[in-house]
Amino acid sequence: MTNQTLFSPFKSEKLELSNRIVMAPMTRSYSPGNVPNSKNIAYYARRAEHGVGLIVTEGTCVGHKGANGYPNVPYFYGDEALAGWKEVADAVHAFGGKIMPQLWHVGAIRKEGTEPDESVPGYSPSGLIKPGRERGVAMTDEDCADVIEAFAQGAADAQAIGMDGVEIHGAHGYLVDQFFWEGTNQRTDKYGGDMVERTTFAAEIIGAIRARVGEAFPIIIRYSQWKQQDYNAKLAQNPNELEAFLAPLVDAGVDIFHASTRRFWEPEFEGSDLNLAGWTQKLTGKPTITVGSVGLNASFIDEEKRDMVDMAGSNAGNLENLYARMNAGEFDLVAVGRALLQDPEWVLKVRDGRTDELQDYSKKSLMTLY
Repeated sequence: MTNQTLFSPFKSEKLELSNRIVMAPMTRSYSPGNVPNSKNIAYYARRAEHGVGLIVTEGTCVGHKGANGYPNVPYFYGDEALAGWKEVADAVHAFGGKIMPQLWHVGAIRKEGTEPDESVPGYSPSGLIKPGRERGVAMTDEDCADVIEAFAQGAADAQAIGMDGVEIHGAHGYLVDQFFWEGTNQRTDKYGGDMVERTTFAAEIIGAIRARVGEAFPIIIRYSQWKQQDYNAKLAQNPNELEAFLAPLVDAGVDIFHASTRRFWEPEFEGSDLNLAGWTQKLTGKPTITVGSVGLNASFIDEEKRDMVDMAGSNAGNLENLYARMNAGEFDLVAVGRALLQDPEWVLKVRDGRTDELQDYSKKSLMTLY
């Protein structure tokens, strides 16, 4: 099966890439003081040097007091952090790559005692981390407005320092996804209600970003059915529900959807082989990014241990499946995470047919920034 489509240029109204490979956002926690440093710069530049078409950075916290939930993650606000990210962007561009920050707010995932502001609680739609379990505080209208502004300012700053667009983290049970999910959104105001009404918060973030950056700056949103709080959760049970969920986000100004799944080859709904990215493209007409264990034989989550898997073998057969789907036009772009984390030269090896040289993934690769 040919990989010609995977390595063909991508061109949409607002974004041009040399190939269809995206570096997936992966939290690394290697930014002491929450500021990107020389190691971060080299880490991203190395992937651009070795052929990645688009880099989506690790999650970067927007400028809201409750956005952060983990130590040593980079911020996307403040002069020092933005100067660091400008150096990252410049280094990636020097190798002909494109890069976008993933703008992130963890919501109720945050626990009190998280540095550097130990007394700040987690903020969420209804003060819930998952159905029936309270954590943090329910957001007021003022809190919602503050967070929307923080996302908009983050996007404006990304544009100002030369980034090529932004991705909104709306997946995996973090804040934006907590508004999407009925299990954590029990509000009775405009941000709550049925599945469509629960998209209002995200749509306002998208609209605020669009108002700040203009029409030509690309906006991606990453979303998922599953949550880290519940691997089996679903926002939409069928294509009709998914179409209703996605429509307000399209109307608000999303350019590309990043449909996060744990295994890209799994069909999303009965009666069709289309995965979540495939259905999203079909229903919206927008370009989509697929993701989920690309080039590997195991998901990144050990569902029994509720932790990252220790090992995953390289899988050339998995790539054949990917090529077939891409050649059929099921989705437009492919995000690669752990395989690219393990081996910065992964793209070139796949491009040149050197799949026998692909490395197995080891969790030990998380212990370094290479």
